Amino acid sequence: MRQRLRVWIENLETFVLEVIFEQRRDWKARLMRGFLFGCSKAFALGVKFRRWLYSVRLIRDATLGVQVIAIGNLTVGGTGKTPVVEKFARELRDAGRNVAILSRGYRSKPKPFHEWLRDKLLLREDTSPPRVVSDGKSLLLDSEMAGDEPHMLASNLKDVVVLVDKNRVKSGRYAIEKFGCDTLLLDDGFQYWRLAGRRHDVVLVDRQQPFGNEHLLPRGTLREPPSHLARAHTIFITKSDGRTAELRQRIQRLNPHAAIIECVHHPLYLEDVFSGQRHPLELLRGRKIAALSGIAAPESFEQSLVSLGAELVYSKRFADHHRFTQQEVLNVINRSKKRQAELIVTTQKDAVRFPKLDRRDLPIYFMRVEIRIVSGAEDFRDCVRKICFQPRLNAEQNG
Repeated sequence: MRQRLRVWIENLETFVLEVIFEQRRDWKARLMRGFLFGCSKAFALGVKFRRWLYSVRLIRDATLGVQVIAIGNLTVGGTGKTPVVEKFARELRDAGRNVAILSRGYRSKPKPFHEWLRDKLLLREDTSPPRVVSDGKSLLLDSEMAGDEPHMLASNLKDVVVLVDKNRVKSGRYAIEKFGCDTLLLDDGFQYWRLAGRRHDVVLVDRQQPFGNEHLLPRGTLREPPSHLARAHTIFITKSDGRTAELRQRIQRLNPHAAIIECVHHPLYLEDVFSGQRHPLELLRGRKIAALSGIAAPESFEQSLVSLGAELVYSKRFADHHRFTQQEVLNVINRSKKRQAELIVTTQKDAVRFPKLDRRDLPIYFMRVEIRIVSGAEDFRDCVRKICFQPRLNAEQNG
């Protein structure tokens, strides 16, 4: 039942994306775009009204007395946010901070429906503790319970706590009280206004689709108007190719004060999905390969494989966050073999959702990537230094 519901939701998401990006042009699609355009106007009013409620303190935010870094974007999905969160966490940890990553755990296993419904009907506040994906020492939950990104972050980072809960004020307080954390990283947190205090907002802008199709949800992929970029303290242009002069000018008009940092997703190595054995990227050179992905922007992933010297003979794309079945992976293996592929490559985010396989006719690897800054490295170091020394400066001022 749950699998059928997920398939239905994924099919609906794919259909809506085809409509809003005008890949469907029949009269039904045009009619739906008109309807979605009206909905996006209502959505824009809702966003502005919610911001106003916070500004006049009718909705109160919370302060936990620690440094908060909110990393997010204006659009839905595809900006390469998780590696940026990882880079911040690693740099802050290495600088001596006790870091916790707070995620809402998108597509993680939800609370049982009867418990959720009971709490809603009785207006009960959820007082259960957050899910501990990592206590900084051990990976404690699988990707289904944790969600893809939290599981991936916990796998890649040592000495960093990773928690999942929609209420990040609650999970932040838990990180402070249980683990002694002094720095909270909000994964996908630019629109999470409930947690304030000493807050630094980092916004990611994808060079390939900076502001989607310029429409707000649900007619487009924008969560907020581009003008709201003015709230950011630091802006990352992701997937940079150096040809960003026009985009930088627009960003500077929207926010003349924020530091602008350009970065790329730099591939490190290949790792066998099942055995964990690592291989150099040279394994791809001159080889016929297949690509398998369930991410928001598969084109960048596939282009990176070709740029490493591989010949892409087959690719299979699923919806973002798709949880693969054994039969789906076996189908990809069979079709890849027919195209004479020698191996299959996926992303690390997808690898955490792979099922166990009864047979492995082709090796399956994921490509491990990290963020590499290509412009604005000093601005990034300044950003980390300010975050690290902010509490100390406040203490000296108070003293």
